[in-house]
Amino acid sequence: QVQLVESGGGLVQAGGSLRLSCAASGGTFSAYTMGWFRQAPGKERKFVAASSHNVITTYYADSVKDRFFISRYNAKNILYLQMDSLRPEDTAVYFCARRSGSGSIASASEYRDWGRGTQVTVSS
Repeated sequence: QVQLVESGGGLVQAGGSLRLSCAASGGTFSAYTMGWFRQAPGKERKFVAASSHNVITTYYADSVKDRFFISRYNAKNILYLQMDSLRPEDTAVYFCARRSGSGSIASASEYRDWGRGTQVTVSS
């Protein structure tokens, strides 16, 4: 089973940028689709972005399209999420996850392994 550790969260003003990282260890990283999800207080966990194992295909939630960019460095087992033009509504705990299923790529139930998350807070 892979261990996933997120980092890079913090407090930023609206319009600012952050880059999240997710370091994987103890399991296979390069063969799997990896995703980012976020969860705001009192709300369900929502899909943000995903990257196919070979980086050829990426997927984004409409709410972050053209502002967030997912990438990965398979040789180092690291997943990234570059977040630009941040908005207060982007405030949430952000999780990375390794996809194990074959259903909807935006469904949290298709991902088996999860990190503990990193807090992102965007002030207005």
